[in-house]
Amino acid sequence: MLELKNIYFQTADRDILHDVSLQIADNRFVVITGPNGSGKTTLARLIMGIEKPSQGQIIFNGQDITDLGITERARLGLSFAFQQPVRFKGLTVTDLISLAAGMDKKLSTAEVCEYLSEVGLCARDYVNREVDGKLSGGELKRIEIAGLLARGDQTKLALFDEPEAGIDLWSFNNLIEVFTNLRNQSAASIIVISHQERILAIADELIVLSGGQIASQGKRETILPQLINIDYKYNCKGGARND
Repeated sequence: MLELKNIYFQTADRDILHDVSLQIADNRFVVITGPNGSGKTTLARLIMGIEKPSQGQIIFNGQDITDLGITERARLGLSFAFQQPVRFKGLTVTDLISLAAGMDKKLSTAEVCEYLSEVGLCARDYVNREVDGKLSGGELKRIEIAGLLARGDQTKLALFDEPEAGIDLWSFNNLIEVFTNLRNQSAASIIVISHQERILAIADELIVLSGGQIASQGKRETILPQLINIDYKYNCKGGARND
């Protein structure tokens, strides 16, 4: 279980998160949404250890991880997919997925092909390609998700920051299928930062951030109708932006 206790995050000129407390149980699919600038991406970065809170605690499976870095959190089973995946010139797709799997030995071509196929990529076209500027944003997103799939049971909590950002409609439809399969087949908890109504619609729970605080949290069937029918001053189908 992930628990955030009284989380604050301030920069020199702005309070971004203010007294955020929440719990996410095991084996849950949770979407965090809200208007641009509400602190969603900041919250994701705090959970993964990319940033540290100004105040508060982060507890994962009973352990205080507030002061742990990204590597230590990854060893505990946290995985993170960036809104804009990193490019690595000279590193092949096979190398990247093998590294993500956390194995000392490189995955076989057949194993890499299996993970690539799960995210809708024609495996033989990608296994030896470099993870560089020649790949589109949608291709990089799916390769990154393939890497998360390769971690298998090592992943206890998978965190996706606006995975729909910069991808085409076909890739987005495939992404929905990947998330649906993860929700149905994986024992890991899944947290997605998203505006997209179709992603919100497959969640178990929704958390709405507004002004750096939790505006509402609950089951999808309770919260989603509010987001659709009440003006929260943002469009659930809006484009992605860093918070």
